[in-house]
Amino acid sequence: MADGEFCVVCGRTGRPLVDGVCAKCAADRTALVTAPLRGTVTVCPHCGAREVGGQWERAGASRVLTAEDLAPFLKVHPDAGVRRVRWEETNATATVRDYVGHADVVFRGVPRTVDVPLSVRVLSRSCPDCSRASGRYYTAVIQLRGPTERRLERSVELRARLARVWDDLVAEARPEWRRAVSFDEALPEGIDVFFKETLPARAIARLAKQRFGASLTESASLFGRKDGHDVYRVTFCLRFPRGMGAGAAPAPPSRSGASVEQ
Repeated sequence: MADGEFCVVCGRTGRPLVDGVCAKCAADRTALVTAPLRGTVTVCPHCGAREVGGQWERAGASRVLTAEDLAPFLKVHPDAGVRRVRWEETNATATVRDYVGHADVVFRGVPRTVDVPLSVRVLSRSCPDCSRASGRYYTAVIQLRGPTERRLERSVELRARLARVWDDLVAEARPEWRRAVSFDEALPEGIDVFFKETLPARAIARLAKQRFGASLTESASLFGRKDGHDVYRVTFCLRFPRGMGAGAAPAPPSRSGASVEQ
């Protein structure tokens, strides 16, 4: 900066200038961080997932809005850097939340705090997975049964034994397999467990066969058509030895070392 140059706004000298304006005055005259008058966040009331760009994300998140929900609404000036934002809720109704974001910003080497008001409308909408679950939607079913079609135990005792086996089986299953369960149904001949996806059901059925010595049969029935293709529902019938679930040790893993297919 040449001697004698001064900020055309504040008149001070000795400061770096851009277009004749020092950084402090430029920051005072520039919208460093802004937000729309109102944003919208769509939350699944059942699992907490958010709808983002037509996709559902963050299943299992809190129903309460967090910085992860609010930060995407901020628009930052290209010459500014945001170090952090502290959000303060100032008002709330059943569907609208009002916030002020206290943003710590650096603009042309000058730090400052900018207060950004933001109003967010919260929409409650079930995600596809929860809609399917609540509608008892399924593509596959695992039938938990005794060793033969003829019941060798009373229904109550059989279901209790199969429930213990299922609990042990689920404990060894991957989290994504467990999340695919839609609902279950108790029957006189055993327990049916329904799945929103077929591949996790097949994986758990094969795990039961490998790990617990159950016999497995698989069959499919035509359910309908979608996008010009036949849609099938798949049934996996697992028959567990009578002693399984009553304190007997599970069958040892296969010596072949074969892994469970996904």
